[in-house]
Amino acid sequence: MPVPYFYEPQLTNIVSTYTLSEETSKHCVQVLRMKEGDRIDLTNGIGEIFESIITNAHKKSATVQIQDQKSIAAPAQKITLGISLLKNAVRLEWLLEKATEMGVHSIIPLLCERTIHERFKQERMLNILQSAMIQSQQAWLPILHSPTTFIECIKTEQGSQKLIAHCEPTIKTSIKEINASDDCILLIGPEGDFSPHEIEEATKKQYQSIHLGNTRLRTETAGIFALSVLKKF
Repeated sequence: MPVPYFYEPQLTNIVSTYTLSEETSKHCVQVLRMKEGDRIDLTNGIGEIFESIITNAHKKSATVQIQDQKSIAAPAQKITLGISLLKNAVRLEWLLEKATEMGVHSIIPLLCERTIHERFKQERMLNILQSAMIQSQQAWLPILHSPTTFIECIKTEQGSQKLIAHCEPTIKTSIKEINASDDCILLIGPEGDFSPHEIEEATKKQYQSIHLGNTRLRTETAGIFALSVLKKF
């Protein structure tokens, strides 16, 4: 049986005992029925994993003894995905979950000229990232930015390679011909695509226009497809 794995952002490598959060304690003791002496693994989301033994199985404040700690190097390739908020929030939640499982470095929710739905539940979305990190047994939590206007994003975000996927009939490179760098920014537009003005402004900021094939993809599908092509596994 796999060792249960949990996210504890306050955990550091300078402690030998640790009190679990109420949420983790409840899951261990009430849901999984774990007892003193059972092993769990913890991560703080910044590259450290702690092998631990439960010493007090309290349902609200369980404690563990740290047995071993190891550091996981950050992935060399750091892809930043800038993607428009969607009318259907469930689709965006799915995208965030899958992008995290694939090891995206950071996510920027974009407010574009054609973005329809601009509400963004930051805490809920962060919880989705945390759950996806744990489910995929990773030790690095992606950075989730607050919603940012498209223009502000292209002004402030830096990267050695900057890509924008869109459907406008301009000169574009197939994503399959892109050799993704280790510091890549990828922008995906809303349901109605980026506006010509946004594409023009991105071009001025040295963004390279790319296409994702002959079929028109939903925003969330485009994001996952593009990551699967660019990511070095």
